[in-house]
Parts: sequence; C-alpha cells; structure tokens
Amino acid sequence: MIRGYSDHAANERTFLAWVRTAIAVMAFGFLVEKFDLFLEVAAPSLSGRALSLPGQRFGNIAGLALIVLGTAIVAIAGVRFLVTAKNIDSEEPHPGPGTRIDVALALLLVLLGCALFLYLSHAVLATQ
Repeated sequence: MIRGYSDHAANERTFLAWVRTAIAVMAFGFLVEKFDLFLEVAAPSLSGRALSLPGQRFGNIAGLALIVLGTAIVAIAGVRFLVTAKNIDSEEPHPGPGTRIDVALALLLVLLGCALFLYLSHAVLATQ
C-alpha cells in the first residue's frame, strides 16, 4: 500500500477539480468571444437595422482574458499539485500554501464577470 494514499488521492482529486474549473473558464471565454459574432450576425435580422456595438472589441478581449485565466489556473494547479505531493511524502511539517493566489484568481473572475454583465446588458439593450 502507498504511504499516505488517502492524502495523495485527495491531492489528485483537488487537482482534477481545478482542471475542470479551468476548462469551464476557458470554454466560457470561447463562448464570450463567439457571442459577439452571434450578435453581429443575428441582431440586424432581429431588429431590422444595422447593429453598432462600440464595445465589440471588449467582448473579444474579455473572452481572450478568460481563456488566459483558465490557462493560468491549470498552471497554478499543476504547481500546487506537485508541491503538495512532495510535502505529503516529506517527514517534516510544512505550512499551508496560503490562499492569496486563490483569492486573486477569484477576484479576477468576479471583475471579469461584472464587466461582461455590463457589456452584454448594454449590447442587448442596444439591439432593442
């Protein structure tokens, strides 16, 4: 039996949860970027007039930022997985990794979410 098996298994489950979250963030970024294309194509036919979205570039930038953020989440999760696996096998006690990076990533997601809400609400109201 592997020494500290349950700790290693918990570490791996946590890593996989972070990877799933990162994939969801990247997929949402792709969706946000492609939603601008949907608005550009569908809105004129729905409203009968040309669509002028001054902030269309913002949607592209926000989508790319979410994709980059998802990639950063995978990289950070990978590093934390390896460090935690090494610490589990070590005999000496180690301090916890802290939560600064986790809180910073969550704050970035909240800020991007708020910005996307404002952008999309403006874009949807402009088509009416």
